[in-house]
Amino acid sequence: MTTRRAFLTGSAALAAGGLFSLPVLAQGIAIGGIRVDARLLGPQGWGENAPRIGRALERELARQLISLRQRGGPILLVTVKGLWLASAAGGGMAGDGGGGNSDDMDTVADVIDRGRLIVSHNIRSMLPSNSGGAWYRPDIDERRVAALLENNALWIKRYLGA
Repeated sequence: MTTRRAFLTGSAALAAGGLFSLPVLAQGIAIGGIRVDARLLGPQGWGENAPRIGRALERELARQLISLRQRGGPILLVTVKGLWLASAAGGGMAGDGGGGNSDDMDTVADVIDRGRLIVSHNIRSMLPSNSGGAWYRPDIDERRVAALLENNALWIKRYLGA
């Protein structure tokens, strides 16, 4: 039979022996500059909105990654491979499981230092199509895109260790 004293003594011995430890959190990658390439969106139907989307993602990344910014550090290059909005914003039809009602964004986040690739992450953001708020508002698509950009920037932040 294990007594409380035996349990506490054993726990203290494990801790003292180094078997009980907390994981060391990785330090984030320093970022000197941020560039976003959204040219692939043009042929996908985004046309003149592609550069606007690229600039908006660049601003969102600058906001999210402020803790990683370091003068002279490596460049974060994000290539937007695709951005798709579901045809209808809202809850979907009964019985469809909600699988066809998501907005999606694919990016590749590369950290480059003096022409050398340090790290690369493929990131796919998916949000429910109602993430932009009420479907009847005239700016619903802009808000859905903004929600995807924020979500993608948060994933990039996570992968870079911020």
